[in-house]
Amino acid sequence: MISIESTAKFFQQLITLYRPFENRLNMELNKHDLHRAQWTILYYLYNYGSATNVEISHYQGVEKPTITRTFASLEELGYVSQAPGKDKREKRMQLTTLGRNVYERVRVSIDKLEKEILNGISEEEQLETIRMMETVRNNIRK
Repeated sequence: MISIESTAKFFQQLITLYRPFENRLNMELNKHDLHRAQWTILYYLYNYGSATNVEISHYQGVEKPTITRTFASLEELGYVSQAPGKDKREKRMQLTTLGRNVYERVRVSIDKLEKEILNGISEEEQLETIRMMETVRNNIRK
C-alpha cells in the first residue's frame, strides 16, 4: 500500500511541474503569437477533427464560455471556421488551411521543447507515466 507521504509527494510534484511547464510552453507559443489555451484547441482539432465548444470544454476540463472566447480569437486569426453540424443548432469548429499550416509549423518548435524537457526519460517510462496520468484523470472524474 502507498504511504500518505508518497501520495502527497506525487501530487506536490505534479503541482510543481505544471507551472514551469506551462511557462516554458507559453514562452515558445508567444514566438508564434499564440497561448496555451489556443494551442490546446489547435492540437485537438488537428488530431481529432472538428468539435463543438462542449466537446473541447470537456477535453480541457474548463467552462464552455472560456472555450467560446478562445474559439472566437482563433476565428479572428483565421485558424478555425465553423463547420456544418448534425443540425442547425450545433456549431462545430474545424481548422482552416491556415490553421493546419500554423499548427504544423508550431508543432516543430513544440516537439523540440518537449524532447528537451523529456531528455533522459525512456519511451517506456513516458508511456507508463501517460498511463498513470490517464488513470488519475479518470479517478478524478468519477
